Amino acid sequence: GRPIAGWGDPAPRVLIVGLAPAANGGNRTGRVFTGDSSGDWLFASLHRVGLAAQPTSSHAGDGQRLLGARMVAAVRCAPPDNKPTTVERDTCSPWALREIELVAPTLRAVVALGGFAWDASLGSFAAAGFAVPRPKARFGHGVEATLTRDEQTIALFGCYHPSQQNTFTGRLTEPMLDDVLGRAATR
Repeated sequence: GRPIAGWGDPAPRVLIVGLAPAANGGNRTGRVFTGDSSGDWLFASLHRVGLAAQPTSSHAGDGQRLLGARMVAAVRCAPPDNKPTTVERDTCSPWALREIELVAPTLRAVVALGGFAWDASLGSFAAAGFAVPRPKARFGHGVEATLTRDEQTIALFGCYHPSQQNTFTGRLTEPMLDDVLGRAATR
């Protein structure tokens, strides 16, 4: 697949970190979380908490805009079987680091969608010079960790990924997703 860059507000308050572009979503449409069921859940929630202009995103030219938010993926290309490896994450880490360096001055919160994105976020923010929790903060839905650099403090929120595996089973519900994204939006 082709590499997918981050998109959204160039000076965001909230950064949303996913795993990788889905083969039938971001890889097909050219925009992460666009055109797949995970994106349907995510954009509806982002809209409800005021971080997206509309509740859906079907293709790159659909008029969707992120409001005070930006989306990135820990891995830039759709991995085999939609399951990124740590080698792929580490190979793509220079792009994640560059995104963070560009947007860090305005960030107040980061939402990591799943444990893979949580680990990628902690690694990338550490590489960008932020103090991260030691021992490493463990991922969990609704868990909050603090990232600091100089006078800046950023809240890192853990959130279950809005995959069908999580949404169909009830592991992640709309109120759960709205709660984490809403907490991030009010930072």
